[in-house]
Amino acid sequence: MSGVRSATSGRDGHGGRSSTSRGRRVVELVRRSTRLVWSCSPRLFVALVALQIVAAASLGAQVLVVAQVLERILDLTEAGVTPGLVWSVAALAGLMALGALIAVAQGSVRRLLGELVARSMNEKVQDVATTVPLRNFEDPEFFENLQRVRQSAMTRPFQVTQGLFTVIGTVASSVAVGAALVALYPWLLPLLAVGAVPVLLTSRRESALEFRFTVAQTTNQRERTYVNYVQTNRDEAKEIRAFQVSPWLRDRYRALYDSYLEALRKHLGRRLRLATLGQVLSGVVLVGTLLLLVVLIANGEVGVADAGAAIVGIRALQGQIQGLVGGVQQIHESGLYLDDLEAFFRHHADEATGPAGADDLPPFDGARIEKVSFRYPGSGTEALQDVTIEVGRGEVVAVVGENGSGKTTAAKVLAGLYEPDAGDVLWGETPYAKLSQDDLRSRVAVIFQDFVRYAFSATENIALDRAGIDARQDPAGREDVRAAARAADIDGALSRLPHGYATRLSRMFDDSADLSGGQWQRLAIARAFYRDADLVILDEPSAALDPRAEHDLFSSLRTTLRGRSALFISHRFATVRGADRIYVMDSGRVVESGTHTELMARRGLYAELFELQAGAYFPDGWSSSAP
Repeated sequence: MSGVRSATSGRDGHGGRSSTSRGRRVVELVRRSTRLVWSCSPRLFVALVALQIVAAASLGAQVLVVAQVLERILDLTEAGVTPGLVWSVAALAGLMALGALIAVAQGSVRRLLGELVARSMNEKVQDVATTVPLRNFEDPEFFENLQRVRQSAMTRPFQVTQGLFTVIGTVASSVAVGAALVALYPWLLPLLAVGAVPVLLTSRRESALEFRFTVAQTTNQRERTYVNYVQTNRDEAKEIRAFQVSPWLRDRYRALYDSYLEALRKHLGRRLRLATLGQVLSGVVLVGTLLLLVVLIANGEVGVADAGAAIVGIRALQGQIQGLVGGVQQIHESGLYLDDLEAFFRHHADEATGPAGADDLPPFDGARIEKVSFRYPGSGTEALQDVTIEVGRGEVVAVVGENGSGKTTAAKVLAGLYEPDAGDVLWGETPYAKLSQDDLRSRVAVIFQDFVRYAFSATENIALDRAGIDARQDPAGREDVRAAARAADIDGALSRLPHGYATRLSRMFDDSADLSGGQWQRLAIARAFYRDADLVILDEPSAALDPRAEHDLFSSLRTTLRGRSALFISHRFATVRGADRIYVMDSGRVVESGTHTELMARRGLYAELFELQAGAYFPDGWSSSAP
């Protein structure tokens, strides 16, 4: 993770760079963002540039037409309004209307193009987030980087190009207005250009301050987002009411926001002071220019009509220069975020793509983790220590142990979701590291105890993979989906929903329905059965089921799997008695393994925990002869 942080830290406005290197940086930012926007829609890109040019020509023409209007007004005689004045006024009104229409069109094109860019960048962020190793999600630094780039991806890349469009438009307009002013008074143009320099210099410093502020507030923003989510999410709503936790959460949210607002006030104060300095210096130059023009009018060296047109031109050009400075500032400021985005993509590119030249996945002949150790990022202890677990072809293997013993972590390593710190993970005799991760995961089905309840239809919840994604086109539910549901004993409940398998399973949307906890558990099990994988990993798949349903599930597991292999994790020892092999874990280690009979005869931890659970059903004492 240090690669991302180093890419974003130390960016303080590039104060040590020469003006040449800063210029090259702006050019590079413009080139990268333009390429991005062009790839999203060449047609809209060209349309926006064309609109900028037409708007610039219209503005320059307005300055010249104003001079004509003023001159003809001053030349009015008793004859009244002349046709020339009418045409000049009509031309001015038409140009102003054209400018307003172009502004509306530009806004529409920018909005559409911005959405296309946002979609493209968000998809890139999603690609990284869904393909990097699962271990990254245990690292707070990864979350901070992900949060920041996820927010930046929505707007910042397009803002660089939007700044470019602003620069193009203001340069074109400045050229048009400047040409009109040169035709009137050539010396006005260099004076106005000098006035832009102070604003340009202070705006660069403002951009660096803005980026540093955003990076510094990432953690605060993440926690505020989480606390707000907890208070507004459906799943947490019942506990918030039951435990009356809302006041505490609200106070925590307010404290976080107060901290952010205090930092924001200081940040905005610094930006305001810089902006004030730049604008004051620029204003001094503008005042000097206008006073010089007044002196020339008083001396009779400039006509009133030409002076009026010059003032209009100065005002227009000053606005364009301010827009030019703003565009350059936008390019520079958003470019810092674009750098952050691209550093994030580069840093995780190799992780997302997986190993190059991966071997073809051989036919399944068992899978195992061998002498594996694993430590979560930032943890002081190992979650797994020298663990070996093997699942042979056609076997049903169980892993049992108390909470925190490492069962779920071992399952994630066997599924290829975690890469171990030491030891081997093998598909037959081939290390996972040499295999295509996509191919591997297509042959392994995993249902965890904290499975996701997708707000999609029942069919989509079961057929939730690439092969099954077309299932949404069959609202009645495909036969293979129904077969998986029948194997998990959930077909009847799904068939009775308002729209059968096409019913959306969520209260978040209209015309939907929800399932009970046990029904959701069965649907998740059906999701694993549907995939027809060689290895099925079921992590506490019966936590929400009653004892009879759990017993029926495990008893029918061999029949349901039809020769496939399964790793079954459970807290309920009585459920796994029929497994081919049982691994007992304690504090991240495998402390025992064998069949139920062998483990009971050993009188170790398995026998102790088994009898402890059995005692709840046999308060007068339990013996191995009990049913």
